[in-house]
Amino acid sequence: MPALQKNAKKRPALSQGGPKAKKPHTSKQTIAPSSDENVKKRRHPVTLPVKDPSDDGSEQDDGGDDVQGGEEIEVDASEENEMTADSALPKDPNAARDSHKAQRVLQEQRRAAKPHSQLLASAKRIWSLARQKNIPSTERQKHVRDLMDIVKGKVKDIVFKHDASRIIQTIVKYGGQKERDQIARELKGHYKDLAQSKYSKFLVTKLIRLCPTHRASILQEFQSNVMRLLLHREASSVLADTFELYANAYERTILLQDFYGKETALFSTRRGTDEEKEIAKKGLRGVLEGLEAERRKRVLASLKENLTTIFNNPDKGAITHAIVHRALWEYLTAVNDTEDQTEREKLGREIFESCADVLAEMVHTKDGSRVVRELIARGTAKDRKHIIKVIKPHVERMCTDDEAQLVLFTALDVIDDTKLTAKSLISDITSHASSLATSPQGRRSLFHLIVPRTRRHFTPAQISVIAETDDTRAKTSKKDNAVREDEIRKAASEGLLQFVAEKGAEIARDTGGSLVVLEILLYAEGDKSFAMKALADALASRYPSEDPARPHPIDLPHTSRMYKSLLQGGHFSHSTKAVVRTSAFLPSEFASIFLSAVGRDTTLSIAHGDGAFVVAELLERIREEGSDEERRMIRGWFDDAFVARVKNSEVKGKNLLVEKIQALQ
Repeated sequence: MPALQKNAKKRPALSQGGPKAKKPHTSKQTIAPSSDENVKKRRHPVTLPVKDPSDDGSEQDDGGDDVQGGEEIEVDASEENEMTADSALPKDPNAARDSHKAQRVLQEQRRAAKPHSQLLASAKRIWSLARQKNIPSTERQKHVRDLMDIVKGKVKDIVFKHDASRIIQTIVKYGGQKERDQIARELKGHYKDLAQSKYSKFLVTKLIRLCPTHRASILQEFQSNVMRLLLHREASSVLADTFELYANAYERTILLQDFYGKETALFSTRRGTDEEKEIAKKGLRGVLEGLEAERRKRVLASLKENLTTIFNNPDKGAITHAIVHRALWEYLTAVNDTEDQTEREKLGREIFESCADVLAEMVHTKDGSRVVRELIARGTAKDRKHIIKVIKPHVERMCTDDEAQLVLFTALDVIDDTKLTAKSLISDITSHASSLATSPQGRRSLFHLIVPRTRRHFTPAQISVIAETDDTRAKTSKKDNAVREDEIRKAASEGLLQFVAEKGAEIARDTGGSLVVLEILLYAEGDKSFAMKALADALASRYPSEDPARPHPIDLPHTSRMYKSLLQGGHFSHSTKAVVRTSAFLPSEFASIFLSAVGRDTTLSIAHGDGAFVVAELLERIREEGSDEERRMIRGWFDDAFVARVKNSEVKGKNLLVEKIQALQ
């Protein structure tokens, strides 16, 4: 293939998303630290497919693949069209060679005629060296300084070009703070246009992140255009990243000012005095303080109008951004503080109707989750039913999201119609129990069904957040909380017990999974015989395990503790220094299943191994609650010879085990 065509096909490597990252090469060279390492990413909406963490469009990969020198040729559209037309020429090798030579000459002439052609040619040569991945830091810094010397004073003239934007991004990425601040100063006054560029938007995001001293001035260039930029395909991500990841409280208010209307913009934070900054940090509350009623209504009307514009354009993607959710939460808070009850209900109804169909797009952020939870708590039965319908397709994803799962918890805590929640929410949660049990967030979703707000699995801070809607619930929900919890537990029990019976033994091998299995057996309601049999059968395998890669369940400390707690019939309370038994589980029944499933030989092997505490609890349960036949059988298993072997061993818990054996005798 002719060389020019090869270079033309390389062009997509400089597309918006950048080249796909290759696996890092093994090298003894010192790799320069990159400012893009461990870059925070925006929270991903639950309504979109799960993205590969390494594939994120919020940053353009300006580093590219490893380059060992040379220059990539940029081909414009007219040249591509000529090459396409030339492909129809006869396949005469000499004619093709002459044609390509003529095209190359024409291409060089066109490039030379473009502004700053020589500057870009020189910069590209050094850029191809500076962006290499596996070079020492000192060498990279030398290339970056040389590159900065070439583009200094010309940044704003060349930055809108695709390849030049990548060059400037490399300087920002690998350069020092001096180079970054210099580029930020040169681009002053152009940030709004840069944010709307398909390629330069990545540079703006980098400067906002890496140049904190210039961040406020950059954001002030967006003022009076924030609403339009949020609905712009390219600029939207710049504002979203800035608000959610990089801006401080004052800088966020710069972006939020446009939501409050043009009247509020007259008193904006442009001057940036300390007093203005303190007022601005309060957001809408600070704006409304001291305003007369009519002006307050105008501010709220402007905010509502801007929010409605975004809700009416869901295809633009702005509805998923945290800045929109913050503005909506501020509006709801202001509406709830309205003294006139009729006006309060009217405004609340209007904003709900405008955003009701897009609520699932909000649940992944802190403010968005709080908005949806508030709407559920304050809504009528019809409103709640509509919200459930909207979020139902995304329940599984919501269960594994820290903020989104709070919406599910509030729905379960507030909605009186437990038949509705059982059909639309609980069944979806329990059907995915096997996958949810493997993540901390997913486990919380399962715990909330059977032991809501327990301090064993929820921190005080998490419980406090879940309880934020309790005051509202007391006014809008009629059913007693304890009754509602019991009904939810009953609705979830069948699915959860089936999960334990089918996959509980395997899930219990995981540290967190063993906690899920334990809580389900202790507190779920219904027939637990199949679930207990499945767990007991897992212990019947040969002890110790013949496969070192897959130890026996008793040799896993967390799984062993699970079996001990099941035989105790509850959790040990540090306050009472005793086991708190649960009425929903019979440990004696599990002990009987244990004996029949595991058998004599394996039980003795477990007792002489790492399971002495488990077997000791088994003996205690049989002594206290077992049948006479079970007691006689156990006495025959643990004879004097076995006791002597245990006493002479180094088994942990041998003294307790011997004590329980002697008590049984």
